[in-house]
Amino acid sequence: MLRDIVAIRGGGEVGTAIAHKLRRSGFKVFIIENNNPFSIRRTVSYAQAVFDNEMMVQGIKGIKVENVEGILEVWKNKQIPIIIDSECEVLKEIPVDILVDAIMAKKNLGTHRDMAAITIATGPGFTAGQDVDIVIETKVGHDQGRIIFEGMAEPETSMPGESDGFEYNKVQNSPSDGIVKTFAEIGDQVSKGQKLAEIAGHIIRAQQHGMLRGIVKEGSRVWKDQKILEIDPEVSEEQCYRLSQRSRDVAGSVLEAIMYLKNEKKINID
Repeated sequence: MLRDIVAIRGGGEVGTAIAHKLRRSGFKVFIIENNNPFSIRRTVSYAQAVFDNEMMVQGIKGIKVENVEGILEVWKNKQIPIIIDSECEVLKEIPVDILVDAIMAKKNLGTHRDMAAITIATGPGFTAGQDVDIVIETKVGHDQGRIIFEGMAEPETSMPGESDGFEYNKVQNSPSDGIVKTFAEIGDQVSKGQKLAEIAGHIIRAQQHGMLRGIVKEGSRVWKDQKILEIDPEVSEEQCYRLSQRSRDVAGSVLEAIMYLKNEKKINID
């Protein structure tokens, strides 16, 4: 039978929500990251453990580890290991049953169905039934969290929602390639026009009033049109430290997809 060991590629908010839900559901989970992870909602991203050695998200701690022995040790405390391993070499050493790609890169960075008995990917860039067994829709809207058995997820945009009958842009993108210098912190209440960041001489100002819900780490290298910050006029400072509905929806769908493939498809390990 499956040993319920799950590897998650990517420790941003979506990968964190998936790891958090699966850990609470009894799975042994570890996260595979690179040595310079990129995330906007850093206060709810286990990827931050790469820089800070540990990260607490809603009662479950993520711990940076160096090897398989470290993964096993962290599991003893019902915590989530994060290992830096861009080439996924750890998969040769640990019996992974389920692999989830939550990198959210909008393209496939090497995940394939031979990596585990069950393979799932979140967001666009993957074809269900070819690259992986199942794709989970991540685009905000009616189909958010939809389980896709054939085909691809919808392309994402920077216009994630609607409020009071009109759409507004919560996310702001980089105007150029370059290194980010920041002038505000997650949890700050910002005003329209306020200087929030600078990239290659370009000043990024708030496009609206609201809570700075996420911003990239100071010193991050970004490329033109990459999402770098998020302002939400409808959240509180406390909510900046909680996983979003979107990430929880995606995580719930990943759990459902795993259980479907285990129980309905009768996928087992010899």
